[in-house]
Amino acid sequence: MFGYIAIVAISSLVGMVISKKLKSTFAKYGTVIMSNGMNGAQVAQAMLDYYNINDVKIVPRKGILTDHYNPLTKTIALSEPVYNSYSVSAGAVAAHECGHAIQHASKYHAMHMRSVMVPFIQFSSRIQQFLFFGILMGIGTEIMTSVWGLGILTATFGATALFALVTLPVEFNASKRALTWLDDTDVMKDGIEYDGAKEGLKWAAMTYVANALSALVIFLYFGWNMLTNRNKGRLV
Repeated sequence: MFGYIAIVAISSLVGMVISKKLKSTFAKYGTVIMSNGMNGAQVAQAMLDYYNINDVKIVPRKGILTDHYNPLTKTIALSEPVYNSYSVSAGAVAAHECGHAIQHASKYHAMHMRSVMVPFIQFSSRIQQFLFFGILMGIGTEIMTSVWGLGILTATFGATALFALVTLPVEFNASKRALTWLDDTDVMKDGIEYDGAKEGLKWAAMTYVANALSALVIFLYFGWNMLTNRNKGRLV
């Protein structure tokens, strides 16, 4: 299990660095007020109106960076600092989440594929938790190091890696739609406003890149152990 622990530790460290950069970037542009006089909720509504999307709700949500779009309820949830803020950071986040709503309305294939995969990913996650819980409790080690046990882990982490990879075009495309709209409508002026939105969304995307790379490496690790029959005693 040392190899798995090392991968998780390195991935966590990289994730922490990127998360810190993301938070510092949003904090930096969180002090820059948009010249259009709109807050995050108003930016979101303006973008929905621009694309003639009338069946999506915009609601506030507690927390920081808890913003998301729910395709099942057609709801854009903006964290309270984004919903009420007039900053460049708030405008960028709001526009990004609207990008997802536009993807949904336009039947963007990658987003549909990701939505279909959600139940399978949740099931895979429960299997992984069950097996690792067995290891921590001192049982299940034999299962974990067997060929079929490694096969289960390879399959479930393969699903996780695929989901993370499919997520990348969804997130990058949502940001691209957001920046295109901000630029075309002049909602954010050229210079510090538009550049700030672009930088913030870039670092937000990097968190998904890090997650995808981590999931892919873990999948390859278990797959390699299975294929080389490293099931006699312990994982490497």
